[in-house]
Amino acid sequence: MTMTHDPHWGLPDPVTQAEFYADVPTKRLLAWIVDTVAIAALTALVVLFTVFTALFFLPLAFLAVGFVYRWVTLANSSATPGMRLLAIEIRAGDGGRLDPMMAGLHTLGYTLSMAIFPLQLVSIALMLITQRRQGLTDHVLGTAALNRAARA
Repeated sequence: MTMTHDPHWGLPDPVTQAEFYADVPTKRLLAWIVDTVAIAALTALVVLFTVFTALFFLPLAFLAVGFVYRWVTLANSSATPGMRLLAIEIRAGDGGRLDPMMAGLHTLGYTLSMAIFPLQLVSIALMLITQRRQGLTDHVLGTAALNRAARA
């Protein structure tokens, strides 16, 4: 008898618990819009606090602010503010919340996927066609975005 390792052993089953994955791609898109607006606002503050010097390297400033924003919020609550607003969160393969290392790796994967257009397309396609609605980074790390359980 051979045993295979399932990297998703702690995540809800997409067949018997499909409600955890329902509408996740749409919610991720809306959360991404909310987070992008927040990152743009924070980047504008950086520009102001640097007396407009940051305008000379605005794309790099936006990238750095976005990286820190995502890493810190994912490490603290397994969700960015946009994700919390849309009631989704990223969970590790064991079903637990992301620790700072996994949040950093997820943010790095997301950043690379956004920077390299074909990877972005692959990630979007995977979210639309896979049972767990996982993007490319989720597949590599064994994570998944889930609808948050209702809090009592």
